[in-house]
Amino acid sequence: MKTNELRELSVSDLTKKAADLRRELMLARFSQVNQQLKNPLKRRQLRREIARILTVVREKGANNGRGK
Repeated sequence: MKTNELRELSVSDLTKKAADLRRELMLARFSQVNQQLKNPLKRRQLRREIARILTVVREKGANNGRGK
């Protein structure tokens, strides 16, 4: 998802999505260890997507504290 799309979601939706992506990342790690991962860049994409989501969650938390 793009960052603008993530900003439209609620914090609870974002945390659920981050949890799902973390689980997917864990499964990708297991697949890579077993040499069954077809796309080795999948792990990088998942890590970046998780970071993007956590950044938006942090932004929303900071904005709520400042009254924006």
